Amino acid sequence: MLGMPRPGTLWLVGTPIGNLKDLSERAREVLARVDVIACEDTRTTRKLMGLVGIRPTRLLSFYEGNERRRMSQVLGHLRDGWDVALVTDAGMPALSDPGYRLVAAAAEEGLAVDAVPGPTAAVTALVLSGLPTDRFAFEGFLSRKAGARRARLEEIRDERRTLVFYESPRRLAGLLADAASVLGDRRAALCRELTKLHQEVSRSTLRELAERTAEVRGEVVLVVEGAPDAGGPDLAPLSEHVDRLVAGGMSRRDAVAAVAEESGASKNALYEASLHMEG
Repeated sequence: MLGMPRPGTLWLVGTPIGNLKDLSERAREVLARVDVIACEDTRTTRKLMGLVGIRPTRLLSFYEGNERRRMSQVLGHLRDGWDVALVTDAGMPALSDPGYRLVAAAAEEGLAVDAVPGPTAAVTALVLSGLPTDRFAFEGFLSRKAGARRARLEEIRDERRTLVFYESPRRLAGLLADAASVLGDRRAALCRELTKLHQEVSRSTLRELAERTAEVRGEVVLVVEGAPDAGGPDLAPLSEHVDRLVAGGMSRRDAVAAVAEESGASKNALYEASLHMEG
């Protein structure tokens, strides 16, 4: 119909999880030209825009507490022909952050939705963990309530894929203790300050991480080995046996072969597990 504006596009724009240099040129272009930037925290986004030299036209708060209320406003802007960028404080919007309901609603109306990919803490931690990456399950933040958290861990105890969790520093000790208790002493990697100056990746077992991890700053990502094959041997103590043989002068490959033959464990799996324990 003549006079009707052409609908705008909803852009999902990934922002840095730490290092500002990770903001892509395409992301800069989109953020500089859209009519509105819907953001989790206007103060955080305004600071980011200033640091990268972008003067946004308009910022609109869009977070978990007001997502349902703001959704109709954003959809209205899109119908009126405005381009809207959705960002979170760090990483990709709609991934363990507000936005997926807005995407679903826009798609339901036939409005254009596009994405400018960017860093994600979950995938960054996964590839740094040294654990299998061919299949993984993203669990995000578990419940703040201990009972509900343990119940969810019980539900996924037999999950064979690598598990990825987000957690705040205040609740990290509880998550590590519960994960070690419910899932068993599996291999795990604790990742913090990803892409920042003091990035740290601690590769060990859940029990060791629970025992030695003091208070940390910033949100962390915990990557946990999936459930072992039914009836398969526990690789953690076997890896320790390998390390003892290596300390005694045996090559790692020979030590793995000897322990695998004795225990019946897979040589490849044991070799990977012993390397992870060593790191």
